Amino acid sequence: MDALRRTISPLFITMSGLIGAGKTTIARELAEELGVPVYYEPVEDNVYLEDFYRDMRAHSFALQVYLLNRRYTQHQQIVWGRQGGVQDRSIYEDSVFARVLMKQGYLTLRDYETYRALFQTMSTYLPHPHFIVHLDVTPEEALVRIKERSRGCEAGIPLDYLKALYEEYNVFLAEISKRIPVLRVRWDKYKTAAELAQEISKALVEHQAVIDVAFDSSMTANIPKVPASLY
Repeated sequence: MDALRRTISPLFITMSGLIGAGKTTIARELAEELGVPVYYEPVEDNVYLEDFYRDMRAHSFALQVYLLNRRYTQHQQIVWGRQGGVQDRSIYEDSVFARVLMKQGYLTLRDYETYRALFQTMSTYLPHPHFIVHLDVTPEEALVRIKERSRGCEAGIPLDYLKALYEEYNVFLAEISKRIPVLRVRWDKYKTAAELAQEISKALVEHQAVIDVAFDSSMTANIPKVPASLY
């Protein structure tokens, strides 16, 4: 992937996808493939996560603000470090979760508007990553993977919550692709970091809307463009 590193250096890629999609594993492997640092999502040291899954209504706002601050700080570290990086989840993607929590009644409209104002203020002056790589798995497959990895705090995640997130992701990707190139990869079966890096290299010339990648049995790719729609 020397050609990719020469094309954009330092290369800043952020991963996206449902809970359980496999972002952390491929982020680590992709960072190794590209020779850049990996920046993980705060999970083990997240002081709100267990409380959130125990009582989503009581802790949604605190969790969203906590994550907003952590991702803002991490984004700055990547930019200021000048080495590029692969980020496990971005500040932009948190808006998906906030909207779903608001729609499902776990986050009040007042708290959502406060979160949104904070997000807009903090994200406005952040340089964009070069690419968002979205790992597209069905809610049903995501739930299987969540159960397989057996994180205690995730044990009660309902399928309906994952389905709502999946629908909101479709809206989010259409909107964010107007500002940041998006590579949407079907991830129902895991692929190697080398294969994914190859598709990123191909997609650098597209720079329009959402680029869909469906790996077939021979690992070749079909990349149609999907028009963006209003959010």
